Amino acid sequence: MAKKLPGLNTSSTADIAFLLLCYFLMTTTMGSQTGLSRRLPPMPDEKQKTQDQKVNRRNIIIVKINSQDRLMAGTEPMDVSQLKDKIKIFLTNPTNDPTLPEKELLDIEGLGKREVSKGVISLQNDRGTSYQAYIAVQNELVKAVNELRDEASMVEFGKKFLQLDEDQQGMIKKLIPSYISEAEPKDIGKKK
Repeated sequence: MAKKLPGLNTSSTADIAFLLLCYFLMTTTMGSQTGLSRRLPPMPDEKQKTQDQKVNRRNIIIVKINSQDRLMAGTEPMDVSQLKDKIKIFLTNPTNDPTLPEKELLDIEGLGKREVSKGVISLQNDRGTSYQAYIAVQNELVKAVNELRDEASMVEFGKKFLQLDEDQQGMIKKLIPSYISEAEPKDIGKKK
């Protein structure tokens, strides 16, 4: 006569597997992807009178991306890898070039009188521009401003911008402002 094998009670095994699954789900962190840290300007009051801002032509650099993802900064076509350095030179105007932005003398609380650039970056893209090219250009523009802020932080406080306290960061933001304007996308290739 054949021996009868004892059966295994697997009901408790399923409970243990479920508890382990719950444990790992609650203790593991998922990688979260964040988008661009951009904030839209607040909606203007309907009763508020609008004023046209007059900006000196030399204080604006127009960065354009066409539908083939080709980049032009000012009057020069360039690769995305060159954009950061171009923007840094534009914003700092180290040689006081009359074609680059003006500087105004501001009294920044905590730092004293400092020359601050009036430079504005105007980003314009075509409706056919790829998202990848748009983000790459955005990253380079933000990287240029961040590097300038890091450099100014090192000179003024001896540490990088993100290591400064909130008041010190405010001072550096006044010294190195970030004026990035985005125009509405256009259909450059279509005739009107």
